[in-house]
Amino acid sequence: MPSGAAVPADPNVLHPMPGQSRVVLLKPLVTSPLIDVGDFSYYDDPDDPTAFETRNVLYHYGPERLVIGKYCALGEGVRFIMNGANHRMDGPSTFPFPIMGGSWSDHFDLISGLPGRGDTVVGNDVWFGYRSTVMPGVRIGHGAVIASGAVVVDDVPDYGIVGGNPAKLIRRRFGDEDVERLLELAWWDWPVEHLTEHVRAVMSGSVDELAAAAPR
Repeated sequence: MPSGAAVPADPNVLHPMPGQSRVVLLKPLVTSPLIDVGDFSYYDDPDDPTAFETRNVLYHYGPERLVIGKYCALGEGVRFIMNGANHRMDGPSTFPFPIMGGSWSDHFDLISGLPGRGDTVVGNDVWFGYRSTVMPGVRIGHGAVIASGAVVVDDVPDYGIVGGNPAKLIRRRFGDEDVERLLELAWWDWPVEHLTEHVRAVMSGSVDELAAAAPR
């Protein structure tokens, strides 16, 4: 490598920040075939971030998938509630009797065919605030921001900022024209070597400056 050449970060290192075991990259961590995470998406937790699959992805009995894009930032306590959390609501009781065993298990068909909302899909470059929660089947657009404590029950548009319980759209980070341009530029798909040369434009540049830095 030529002297002075920019060196990309390594997407396969579990703990990318030296001396900070609270931060993990999720792609080299997850083992479930039902969870798909892109490069450099990370989770931050001072307790045990390596337990992400069991402590932060809940009721994940399948077959629905959790898909998280690249360059996402997940703050402490972010939770993804999956479709396995569903209970029947069309009868007098919501209690899941069949899972308790005994002869009650003869009625497992009453809970095995509950409707689901499908996969939970998170775009690229999404920032999740402290202890935010995502409900089953939600789709979160690229560049979105999820406020601390938000409970996301509906889809979030590209570059939308949502907060509250249930989460509502507060505003969008950019106007419609700029959002369209950002989606076309899709900096998260740039070769990592090229991205490394233009980190400042990606982090603090205008949309025009980002466009000028795009690979040709």
